[in-house]
Amino acid sequence: MAAMLSFSPHLSNTQTPRNDQNPHNFLPYSQHIPPAKTTNRKPTPISCFSNSSESSSKRDDIWEKKKEGFVDYDKGKYRVTTQLSGLGKDDIPKRYRLRVDGDPRQRDWKISEVVERILKLKHWEDIEGVLNRWAGRFARKNFPVLVREITQAGSLEHGVQVFRWMKNQKNYCARNDIYNMMIRLHARHNRVDQARGLFFEMQEWRCKPDAETYNALINAHGRAGQWRWAMNIMDDMLRAAIPPSRSTYNNLINACGSAGHWKEALIVCKKMTDNGVGPDLVTHNIVLSAFKTGAQYSKALSYFELMKGTKIRHDTVTLNIVIHCLVKLGRYEEAVDVFNSMREKRAECRPDIVTFTSIIHAYSVCGQIENCKAVFDVMLAEGFKPNIVTFNALIGAYASHGMHEDALGVFNLLKGSGFRPDVVSYTSLLNAYGRSGRPEKARNIFDMMKRNSWKPNLVSYNALIDAYGSEGLLDEAVQVFREMERDGIQPNIVTICTLLAACGRCDQRVKIETILSAADSRGIKLNTVAYNSAIGSYLSVGEFDKALSLYRCMREKGAKPDSVTFNVLISGSCKMGKYGESLKFLEEMIDLKIPLSKEVYSSAIYAYSKQGQLAEAESIFTMMKSVSCSPDVITYTTMMHAYSAAENWEKAFALFQDMEMNDIQPDSIACSSLMKAFNRGSQPARVLLLAELMREKSIAFNEASIFEMISACSMLRDWRTTIELIEKVEPSFLELSLGLLNQLLHFLGKSGKVESMMKLFFKIVASGVEINFGTYSILLKNLLAAGKWRKYIEVLNWMEDSGIQPSLEMYRKVFSHACKDNSTEYTALIQEKIGVPHRAGIAAQG
Repeated sequence: MAAMLSFSPHLSNTQTPRNDQNPHNFLPYSQHIPPAKTTNRKPTPISCFSNSSESSSKRDDIWEKKKEGFVDYDKGKYRVTTQLSGLGKDDIPKRYRLRVDGDPRQRDWKISEVVERILKLKHWEDIEGVLNRWAGRFARKNFPVLVREITQAGSLEHGVQVFRWMKNQKNYCARNDIYNMMIRLHARHNRVDQARGLFFEMQEWRCKPDAETYNALINAHGRAGQWRWAMNIMDDMLRAAIPPSRSTYNNLINACGSAGHWKEALIVCKKMTDNGVGPDLVTHNIVLSAFKTGAQYSKALSYFELMKGTKIRHDTVTLNIVIHCLVKLGRYEEAVDVFNSMREKRAECRPDIVTFTSIIHAYSVCGQIENCKAVFDVMLAEGFKPNIVTFNALIGAYASHGMHEDALGVFNLLKGSGFRPDVVSYTSLLNAYGRSGRPEKARNIFDMMKRNSWKPNLVSYNALIDAYGSEGLLDEAVQVFREMERDGIQPNIVTICTLLAACGRCDQRVKIETILSAADSRGIKLNTVAYNSAIGSYLSVGEFDKALSLYRCMREKGAKPDSVTFNVLISGSCKMGKYGESLKFLEEMIDLKIPLSKEVYSSAIYAYSKQGQLAEAESIFTMMKSVSCSPDVITYTTMMHAYSAAENWEKAFALFQDMEMNDIQPDSIACSSLMKAFNRGSQPARVLLLAELMREKSIAFNEASIFEMISACSMLRDWRTTIELIEKVEPSFLELSLGLLNQLLHFLGKSGKVESMMKLFFKIVASGVEINFGTYSILLKNLLAAGKWRKYIEVLNWMEDSGIQPSLEMYRKVFSHACKDNSTEYTALIQEKIGVPHRAGIAAQG
């Protein structure tokens, strides 16, 4: 059974209305009760009406919205709508009523029914045909209500056509409220010129603009970012002797603030106070938003503190802006504290979907990805339905760390929640695959975006270029660059920086100049970040002179170098062995009063140590501590390298202890540096003790640490520890360099463990590691030293079988051993290899 329910506080459901008040001829509720045994019955509507002795034209409730519900109990469906009656056929003048009765096409629709029918039509269909069949068009009072309902629906094209039809009616009278609603509708769609046209049109119809008109027009220009026009309209309003209201000032402040002109917004706010119009909560939120848009995050927080001293209490919007500013300033803990205070049971400002989205972004920026998902789950548990911005924030969080599987899971969840992924969704997922080193999958997502009728934007193309460039696929990255321009997307400075960084990874020195030329031809002015990328790319391919020339060009064109610039120059010079030049860059950086970063300190320490200037390196390290720039594990490791080069293991060890006291966890590189210092200082036992410490702290052994441990065992002649070490590293032979494996073979052979050496050799061959000439040389040398000359000759045969030709010296060394044992078979074979005549061989035996 289905029922039509009508709810109104002014109506009673105990009496049946007159037929003229009941156009659908509904019966009273009691007459709709079905018999006890009825099958296949149709849904029966139920309606509740009131009995009124007054005519409907005099009723007060015809302009009030009422809830109506339709319930189908058999199918388990229901629908609730809001209905607005307005003036109907019985309320219009008699002459029009006779005209309506004489035309069977005329319908006595409610205003809500008219709006519903109009909105179902496409804007090019016959809207006027629907309106001309409506009996209520003869009542002038229906017009402003109709416009209000249409504009609240937000459909611009329908609103324009209804307004055009209305102006052609004989009983139409131009009114301010109708024009104000239409101006606001155009403002919502950023149709500024049309809104301004209505402003002049209403004056032609002799409608004098009022405060609401000017407010709507200021709002229209503010939405379009035309804040100067908004200011001029305010001046026109004052010249028209119309006092601005608080809404006027708020719209004007918002116009200035949304365009990033926070100073002008403050001037308007001061003028507002001077004119005796006090700010309200909306004003404060708009000012805070202006600070946020203008990237004045500290000022926004200061303003919020001043706001606390007023009687106006902040709301959720206020705290959302505060959280955003705290995140931008890197004060993540404070942002989370504000969020937690909002979630308290007695909190006045409860978090909304924007709050949760901001906190997800905050955790993403500070690298706490697991907390992003936790906040998302809390949001669902508290009954909030995530919107597409929230889903995109979570996808972006996973994408920033290359967690493509998690990002894909959220992407699928987004689609399962009824949302259609937008460009941001696809771009974030694309970025996730790019950062995880899967450019082919990134390309698939890019193509999927196009297939789903989304046009990739500049960020999408840059992400795909970076996906290819990060993996060294420069040609594919350049192809995307060309495709981008063919699609009408102009590259920006981020595109150029991404391509330049890819050139450095791919060792393409020619392409660097090509990309710089492309940027110049397209009018893209290089900024500091672009120059840093280009200089770094030149240094990575060994072009120091070109890097230096580009740095001078950067200074000439007014681009200010930053700490990254000098870090690239100093570290790049050190890698090329130009330690003197790197220290000159350090002096220039200090002269420019650019704060030294941790990377710069580390590079400077390394440069000084390479030049043997240990005192200067120590001075830089001390200066770093004095300026509250806490050394990290890289700085400590660099300083330990310096002490190791100076063979001062005591200071290196003291530095290692200082690092632990400052709660800086040493890594495998730091441990291997200290091991090297111990070995150089003839302290091999300390190397093995440090290895035990690494096991206790679960610090992975790298090649350098294994090499130093082997060297220590060699000095201690501790072959048992070496055998244990070999057994531990055996599963990772493929990950170790051949030089380290050769060192292990050499140590075993030198220790007289020839059989262990050969077993290790067989394991190395079985693991698939390619053996070189040096490996066989180590085997042959140690076999001959142990008197295993027959095994020596066998290894020579293996060597030839593997395609590596032994040297004549290798054959000559074993020839004398074969002659002493009178092994004619082997001597003849060796003679053939080294070209010694048979008689000379006999003489050698004698």
